[in-house]
Amino acid sequence: MQISPSILSADFANLERELGRIANADWAHVDVMDAHFVPNLTLGLPVVEALARVSPIPLDCHLMIEDPERWAPMYAEAGGDSVTFHVEAARDPRQVARDIRAAGARAAMAVKPGTDFAPYEELLPELDMVLVMTVEPGFGGQSFMADQMPKVAQVREAVRRHGGEIWIQVDGGVSAKTIEQCAEAGADVFVAGSAVYGAEDAAAAVNELRALVGEHTH
Repeated sequence: MQISPSILSADFANLERELGRIANADWAHVDVMDAHFVPNLTLGLPVVEALARVSPIPLDCHLMIEDPERWAPMYAEAGGDSVTFHVEAARDPRQVARDIRAAGARAAMAVKPGTDFAPYEELLPELDMVLVMTVEPGFGGQSFMADQMPKVAQVREAVRRHGGEIWIQVDGGVSAKTIEQCAEAGADVFVAGSAVYGAEDAAAAVNELRALVGEHTH
């Protein structure tokens, strides 16, 4: 059970300090948005390179961008330890996943709330993680979509059938109130933004989330 706080909710003027606040987490979730695939613009390669130099924990880069064929391997080379592309943006998701791995990172595929996972089950051997979005991607602070839990369970069942160690991540509205239902459905990597960075003590918030899912195993 891994906690990956999203720096989308952090103070962008003090990112090195903000990473230090979550040094006890498993990952730092870095939301890359291009104002094309999603209607928001955040940060890109130069910032990821800078974060990789100072982060006390590995970077989990979530690319909400068009043309992942071109860009995703570059985020691995820039220091992303895990790189997630959106299957809706990919012309050849299998090749994107292979290129991310070839560049030295874990390869992950994300699906938006309206995207069915079943057509992509055959890609599991190419993947280290599947991200099931529990909000529409683009902005932090949105309400959790509980109707995505059956999809999490569906992915977990597919992973069981295929074997191998593939993580299942949830991202969007994850908090102390919602994290347990995510774990029960089959998730084991949890992205939390405002639930961590909105807390007085971000490290304590990470510990609380981890404790809530500590007894769940898949």
